[in-house]
Amino acid sequence: MEITDKHIEQFVSAAHEVGARKLTRCSSGNLSWRVGEVALVSATGSWLPELRAEQVSVCRLDTGEWINGVKPSMESTFHLAVLRNRPEINVVLHCQSIYATTVACMKERPADFNVTAELPCHCGREIAFVPYYRPGSPELAAAVTEAMREHDSVLLEKHGQVFAGKDFKNAIEKAEFLEMACEIMLHSGMKYRTLTGEEIQDLDKYILGKVCTVK
Repeated sequence: MEITDKHIEQFVSAAHEVGARKLTRCSSGNLSWRVGEVALVSATGSWLPELRAEQVSVCRLDTGEWINGVKPSMESTFHLAVLRNRPEINVVLHCQSIYATTVACMKERPADFNVTAELPCHCGREIAFVPYYRPGSPELAAAVTEAMREHDSVLLEKHGQVFAGKDFKNAIEKAEFLEMACEIMLHSGMKYRTLTGEEIQDLDKYILGKVCTVK
């Protein structure tokens, strides 16, 4: 599929939306979007809140080769791997929202994030966790790729979050609802209650197929 100016405009607009929602700061995040046999990826060192058309890299999904002369984010390895492994997923968002990143930096992280129905319905019943590896490292790419085989939402220790979505809105929605859950937990002084297993099963019974994800 030929990449058009319209594709670039859509990608840039989504990046700006991520920034407007304060899911990233400066150059802290990156974004990718499957378009046919290629992926658009934010350029290395670019700021999503201020992304420009000339900062959008076009990469071959199968090889990772960047074919328009723009070097992709150093995290493009796991972006492309997730897109290859998950044909139902079209967008990968790596961000660093404040509350979720705070939780990712805690000595004792929560075992259960399901403080409201939105979390299991949109982000999945379980949030995957990846231990700290240097940003941009092969070890981080491998760990994120593996975690996202079965999860759409991942916390990176002392780093941030990664989300997989069918489109831009879906990925951003997951980022916002995990951020909301972490904000609730932190504002509660970590004295919160979560949905019971029965309550989550009830959501599955009545909402699955309309809102809830299976991951």
